Amino acid sequence: MSGNIQLLSDTLAQARDENRAALIAYLPAGFPTVDGGIEAVKAALDGGADVVEVGLPHSDPVLDGPVIQTADDIALRGGVKIADVMRTVREAHEATGKPVLVMTYWNPIDRYGIERFTAELADAGGAGCILPDLPVQEAGVWREHAEKHGLATVFVVAPSSKDARLAKITAAGSGFVYAASLMGVTGTRASVGAQAQDLVRRTRATTELPVCVGLGVSNPEQAAEVASFADGVIVGSAFVKRLLDAPDQAAGLAAVRELAAELAEGVRRNA
Repeated sequence: MSGNIQLLSDTLAQARDENRAALIAYLPAGFPTVDGGIEAVKAALDGGADVVEVGLPHSDPVLDGPVIQTADDIALRGGVKIADVMRTVREAHEATGKPVLVMTYWNPIDRYGIERFTAELADAGGAGCILPDLPVQEAGVWREHAEKHGLATVFVVAPSSKDARLAKITAAGSGFVYAASLMGVTGTRASVGAQAQDLVRRTRATTELPVCVGLGVSNPEQAAEVASFADGVIVGSAFVKRLLDAPDQAAGLAAVRELAAELAEGVRRNA
């Protein structure tokens, strides 16, 4: 392994050595502005997130719930570009030394150019990419370029994935496996439950990679629940909602930092 994929692997291994799950935060680039988005990512990392996923805003975010859709819409209306996403990754990583990934649908990468995208992401210090809508069987060219530049390729598994399919997905991935704990779109839920636990168990049977659970966690109690069976707890909508609900940017950043600290305490509760 080379580049920042090693940093990602080391970060997840360190959390495991501390007998806890890693806290992974998600925030879209360009929201509420490009500069504000960079500060929000830094606030999440400073507050206690181990890793951040920077979302590349998309006009048709089919897997994202209404909170993230709203943020994406604001970012797109503000004119966010892929260059702004790369700048967000670079500045957040340089400021904190922590691993930063990009989460994106396939279409923007395809239009931008795979080699250009992977080269720029590696140059920005990015640890890799989460690609929720790229089928493994069509990922060969992407993986080739990602590996060349030392980037992780994180695939998403869902409760509907059969065991044979899980094995195919995890064999092709690197960094970690993103387990989507609920069918359908993302967003905070009252409880993440047994379905997620079963998905983690089935996924672990196919891979040595850490299995991190996203889609639904919004408070320390839920973080502790998921941390009891997963290698990482991924939180997105709850962070975005804090920014959306804040009266101004300073309050929003304070709210993001506070939520990261609460969730960081949650993932350590069982340690």
